[in-house]
Amino acid sequence: MSKAAGVQQAHPKLTDALRGQSKTVWVTAFAAVIAFMGIGLVDPILNILTEQLGADPSQSTLLFGSYLGVQVVAMLLTGVMSYRFGAKHTLITGLVLIVVAAGLCALAGNIETLIWLRAVWGLGNAFFIATALSVIVGAAAGGQQGAILLYEAALGVGLAVGPLLGAVLGNISWRGPFAGTAILMAVGAILCTGMLAKDTDKSHRTPVRLIDPLLALRNRNLLLTSIGSAFYTAAFFAIIAWAPFVLGEGAIFIGFVFFGWGVCVAISGVFLAPKVAHRLGERGGAIASVLVYAVILLAMATGIKAVVVAGIIASGIVSGVLNTLFTGSAMSSGTAPRPVNSAGYNFMRWLGGAASAILVGHIAVWFGNMAAPFWAAAACSVVAAGMLLLRRHQAPAEDPHTVPEDAAIIGAD
Repeated sequence: MSKAAGVQQAHPKLTDALRGQSKTVWVTAFAAVIAFMGIGLVDPILNILTEQLGADPSQSTLLFGSYLGVQVVAMLLTGVMSYRFGAKHTLITGLVLIVVAAGLCALAGNIETLIWLRAVWGLGNAFFIATALSVIVGAAAGGQQGAILLYEAALGVGLAVGPLLGAVLGNISWRGPFAGTAILMAVGAILCTGMLAKDTDKSHRTPVRLIDPLLALRNRNLLLTSIGSAFYTAAFFAIIAWAPFVLGEGAIFIGFVFFGWGVCVAISGVFLAPKVAHRLGERGGAIASVLVYAVILLAMATGIKAVVVAGIIASGIVSGVLNTLFTGSAMSSGTAPRPVNSAGYNFMRWLGGAASAILVGHIAVWFGNMAAPFWAAAACSVVAAGMLLLRRHQAPAEDPHTVPEDAAIIGAD
């Protein structure tokens, strides 16, 4: 089989991935859309929160930092949770935690309370996204790569709708986006409770130790891919967490800019990424794309408002490709079972995002330049390309490990 044929097989078309899916897949995908909305939900209201709650930008960006920081640590716990309690129970626990945290965010009175509640939100998100892909993989027609494509579609739609919802409701009150998300996620939790199949008994699940995801990173290719993804995700969150402050506009303006960004992530992730993989391969396509990402960030570092807006939209196109290619590359790396490989990969990836969200505000202060975080993000993109260049070539192969529906797969997005 030719290389091109192999890539085409590994990356099916979205229309093929959507065909003949069960209600379990659709319900889980719907809940995933809402969960991913939480990432960009606060983007349009960052300036409003800074003004009305008397916070500085470095405190406001902690709404991302606390959320992602807890999610990173919890990623290592969810494998054990899923083995002990089952995928469905773990998933629903995550949804309930998000409902509670988002609802309480709508009632919060200061930025410190919001930061702590976003940490709880991150815990719930980890429990959910850590098992959502495993449920989709176990129930989806079309195999793992088709399931990844569905997952990427849910990610893109969530990233697009989140800022739009935040803008519309945030223009009424900064409490609105949190309340709206709590209601939508409650609907998702009810649907998952009633429509997902019961968990099998523990004897049918793949046991995962707490240390296994970290041990999986001893594999050179998986480690380099994971480090590269961490640096790319740091650049990704520099745009999400800092661009609203550089723009300095209201909720509606920022919301629609990031809505356009999210639409680009969704479209390119499911339509453009397979074409890039077909032409350049996953590794080559990711290297080329992340270098383009660096160029976009350098342009945004000029601080010119029109250029920053154009850069945000353009970065969405590249991010959609990178999200899909990094996931595919990681899932084909390593020698441990895919659930364990994916856990280690996601731990590293979200660690990069958490560090970025915490540091962007401080970088701007240290350099005395609002655009400085974009320079740092461009450097991170170059490092990510370097990590991928150090990877050894690895031909796609079938996973020798059978992954049952209740396996503790740590979802990659």
